Amino acid sequence: MSNIKLIIEERPSNIGNFMVGRLLPFREKRMVGPFAFIDHMGPTCMSDYENLDVPPHPHIGLSTLTYLFEGSIMHKDSLGTEMEIKPGQINWMTAGKGIVHSERTPQYLRNSDKMLHGLQIWVALPKDLEEMEPSFFHVQEKEIPEWKLDNVSFKLIAGEVLGKKSAVPVYSPLYLLELKSTTRQTVTIGDHLFGESGLYILEGSIESEGNVFGPKQLLIAKDSKLCTFEMAENTTIYIFGGEPFPEERIIYWNFVASSKELIEKAKEKWLAQTFDKVPGENEFVPLPEQNKNFRL
Repeated sequence: MSNIKLIIEERPSNIGNFMVGRLLPFREKRMVGPFAFIDHMGPTCMSDYENLDVPPHPHIGLSTLTYLFEGSIMHKDSLGTEMEIKPGQINWMTAGKGIVHSERTPQYLRNSDKMLHGLQIWVALPKDLEEMEPSFFHVQEKEIPEWKLDNVSFKLIAGEVLGKKSAVPVYSPLYLLELKSTTRQTVTIGDHLFGESGLYILEGSIESEGNVFGPKQLLIAKDSKLCTFEMAENTTIYIFGGEPFPEERIIYWNFVASSKELIEKAKEKWLAQTFDKVPGENEFVPLPEQNKNFRL
């Protein structure tokens, strides 16, 4: 019997003026472990007059993870952080009770041709930490655990698994692994995974139990024991998951919370513009117009 519970195809969506492929949440599957949201950005080639511009917008109840393959993004937030993220690095921003940030093409790239390609991920916080103080953490590429197993290259972007631990300060048991193979290889790591798990194919393909899956497909396992599968040559995949929370999470716009009251409080606070400001920024993303009078 197949261990694949659900196959999700990327759906187009927007981040500011930038088109992305949305993987989570999905109607049939709102979360995988603590992972609440995954966007695949690009790959997009932008000309000298096109730039990524996402004005200040708020978050609560989650940590965001940005991981780039190509390009560069300037992150600014209401803590006063100003950090450029480049390929192979990780930005880990924990919203907790509330944070505001912007994401833009760095000034020195704004008048030149450029590429942008990467992943943006939301990880929900445990209920007892969802109103913690906000924080920001940047991880250099050299700090990310990297190793080879049977000609497959592994990176542990976040969490703890396979006897390795990432430098990213996560708040619940989880894992986010990158696997790359230049030749056809068999992978058997299911016994080391836990909780719920998913597998995203960035490029190439995998074969599992006689089925072949290709780029931009997200596979959700029936349990964490992802079956043995074969990676085709020149394939890159991401395996992610962890222990699910006992409470349901509500996702509204940029807010994740265990209660409707916290969502309503954040909406009212953003409408009143009483969140802390991002230094040097004068714009902001309004609450979605069609939802201004929405009540959960």
